[in-house]
Amino acid sequence: MSKIKQRTRSGVAKRFKITATGKVLRRAQNMRHRRRIKSKKAIRAYRRPIEVKGKWARKIKRMLGIA
Repeated sequence: MSKIKQRTRSGVAKRFKITATGKVLRRAQNMRHRRRIKSKKAIRAYRRPIEVKGKWARKIKRMLGIA
């Protein structure tokens, strides 16, 4: 009997990155619109990826077929 293949969630694969040490990174929020109101310092800070921690990181890894 053949086993069912595990599929990665393609939407999750596009949105998150796993580092070599196993951390889950995501893009910053608040970058889409109303940028002229925000400070230039804040806009620069939004460029940096943010680490996902705790239960969500485990869920994302499971959706990617890592954990």
